[in-house]
Amino acid sequence: MKLTTKGRYAVTAMLDLAIHSGSGPVSLADISQRQGISLSYLEQLFARLRRGNLVTSVRGPGGGYRLTAAEDAIFVADVVDAVNESLDTTRCNRAGDCQNGEMCLTHHLWADLGDEIHRFLSRISLAELRDKPEIQAVAQRQDQRQRETAVIAGDTRPASA
Repeated sequence: MKLTTKGRYAVTAMLDLAIHSGSGPVSLADISQRQGISLSYLEQLFARLRRGNLVTSVRGPGGGYRLTAAEDAIFVADVVDAVNESLDTTRCNRAGDCQNGEMCLTHHLWADLGDEIHRFLSRISLAELRDKPEIQAVAQRQDQRQRETAVIAGDTRPASA
C-alpha cells in the first residue's frame, strides 16, 4: 500500500482543524506552522477537501476553514478519498494485468487488503482521533511552540487554540 504524502498531510491537516475548530475558523497559515506543511501544499489539499464537501472557507479578517460536519461524522477514509488518494495495494492498480498482462496468483489477496484498509479507515472519525490522550498531548506541545514562536516574533495576537 502506498499512502502518499498527499493522504497523510490531508489527514493531519483535517485533524488539526478538528482540534482547533472550537475557536472559530482556522487559518491554513496556522495549520502550516503547527504541522510543518507548506502553505501552498495545504491550499491545494484544501481545494480538494472543499470540493469533497469536508470543509468550507470563511473569508475576511479572522477567516479560515471550518469542517462542514461534526468531527464524529467525518472519517479518515472520507479525507483520503477527497484528495483522490488510492489505498490500492496491488502492483497493477487493480487492472488485473499484474503478470505479463494477466492476473497474478495473489491479485485478489492484495485487492482484498486494500479494501480492508479502506474499511478500517472508514471506522475512525476525526473526533475519535482528536480525543486520544496521546494526540491531545502532541497538540498541546504544538500549540505551546506556536505561542512561543509568536512571542519571539513580537506577535501579540492570540494563536488559535
